[in-house]
This record gives sequence, structure tokens and C-alpha cells, in this order.
Amino acid sequence: MQLTDEHIGARSRHVRLLLLDVDGVLTDGTIGVTGSGDEMKSFFIRDGAAIVWAQRAGLRIGLLSGRGSDATTRRAEELKIDIVIQGQTDKRTAFLKLAATEGLEPDQIAYMGDDLLDLPVLQLAGLSAAPHDACEDVRERVHVVTQASGGRGAVREFIELILRGQGRWDALLRSHLA
Repeated sequence: MQLTDEHIGARSRHVRLLLLDVDGVLTDGTIGVTGSGDEMKSFFIRDGAAIVWAQRAGLRIGLLSGRGSDATTRRAEELKIDIVIQGQTDKRTAFLKLAATEGLEPDQIAYMGDDLLDLPVLQLAGLSAAPHDACEDVRERVHVVTQASGGRGAVREFIELILRGQGRWDALLRSHLA
């Protein structure tokens, strides 16, 4: 189901919101637990930088996670992500509700996920992606499989692809060279 660069570019032009799973996409899927029961997650700094660039370019970012996590809430606050949906195992319903609330059609939303729980949303999204290390059943059903793994630059790679498709990447690059 993977698309050619031309088709990815065409779909990217419609994208107004990038929705991301968290565990396995923004993180490598590892969850650490301290002796006192606090949860720890590692987020890749380049993914965060790309999220900030995307927001500056006018792309909205949101998180849709099956698990609730204080670490996710904190990271979203740091990155000024205002759409944060956690603890939703019925991601399809959450996606459709979000689209309606935001006044968006599913083809205006890109989604990146890595596991079976994400499949309903990946099938609805206008542009879908999975990290390189996503489960095989997901990789076979998305438009884009990144070269990077979850929590290791997959989000940055997908954002760059979308911004290139929208014709916004070159201006972003020039702003860093100036």
C-alpha cells in the first residue's frame, strides 16, 4: 500500500493536522518504572525539533495514545501540543470525534502509528505512516514506512516528507541557513 513520492506529495498538500501515536512512535516503546513507581520515557530531540518546525510552518500537531502517561502530558506541554488524547483504546472513535471537533475531513489528517491498535486510524487518515520497526501488519497497510525507528527520528522523517510535499521545507531550510 506504500505510495510513490508523487502520490505522497499530493496527499501531503491536504494535510492540516499531524496526529501521532506516542509509545513506539515518539518513543522506542520502552517504558521504565522507577522503584517508587514513576514512569520514564525517552523522547528523541530531533523529533521534538521537527514538531516545532511543523507548528511554525502552520501544521497542527496532536497526540493520540492508548495509554495515559504523565510523561506524555509533560512532553506535549514542552512542545506546546494542544491536542492530547490519552487512554483511548478505541482510536477510531477518538479520531472521528477529533476530526469533527476540528472541522477536518479524514484526508486532512496524517497519522503515524506502530501497532494493531493504530490500524483503524491508519486506514482512515489521508496520509498514514509507520516507523521502520512497527509491526509487519501495520507496515503492510500504510502509505509510508520511515527508514528510522520509533523514538529514533521516525516522526522527524515523516514531518519532513509532509513539509516537502506542501512546498514548505525549502523555506524552513533557508531560515536555518540565514
